[in-house]
Amino acid sequence: MGIFDAVNISATGLTAQRLRMDVIAKNIANVNTTRTENGLPYRRQVVVFEENCRHKIFSQFLSKESRRLFLKEGGVKVKGIEDDRSSFKRTYDPGHPDADEDGYVLMPNVDTVIEMVNMISATRAYEANVTALNAAKGMAQRALEIGRA
Repeated sequence: MGIFDAVNISATGLTAQRLRMDVIAKNIANVNTTRTENGLPYRRQVVVFEENCRHKIFSQFLSKESRRLFLKEGGVKVKGIEDDRSSFKRTYDPGHPDADEDGYVLMPNVDTVIEMVNMISATRAYEANVTALNAAKGMAQRALEIGRA
């Protein structure tokens, strides 16, 4: 693995965690949205990550040792943004415009506490990628200084 591979891997982590933070912010912003375009409450979204192996197709034909030597890992990529299929919350609020005949309103399946924990986790992962990027940059700078001496 070269120095630029480390930078690229950290960059994919930064991009992925930034998207995760955006989706979490969207979930928090819609915590009280009881009606969307489809007439249902907002449904929480979750970012799904997967390994970004540049040569994934050929990896099945290589031995474990060959994979370690020849395949370059490319960090992480976003597989997609999926809806959380858990059930909506039911809240008793007979005065709400979206209340049913029994006075219950379907609320989004967003839990603010869980979203805040996920936001902290995404922030820490982002910071860790920045630290790794800075370490790789520092090593490259020190390597260049060797040639000057």
